[in-house]
Amino acid sequence: MVDIIGLVAAILTTLSFLPQTLMVVRSGQTSGISLTMYAMFTTGVAGWLIYGILQASLPIILANAITLLFATIILLLKIRSVVKSRPRGLPAIV
Repeated sequence: MVDIIGLVAAILTTLSFLPQTLMVVRSGQTSGISLTMYAMFTTGVAGWLIYGILQASLPIILANAITLLFATIILLLKIRSVVKSRPRGLPAIV
């Protein structure tokens, strides 16, 4: 029963990232997304994935593996946007 609750929670929280990921991929617009926040979030999700693997917890592993994929896509598109938009020779503003 505990794993079922975990799986339902994992499915709902993971799928909540799908609309954002699809919107960013389709539109290419990342101006409303914080680079710092997504870098921290993606790193945190990777940590949760490692934790889930170490705990052998299927709900934690599945949720964080899929969320990590979605977050990484958005993060990479945001980084690409920041790199393209800054003038040459100037550091990126986060």
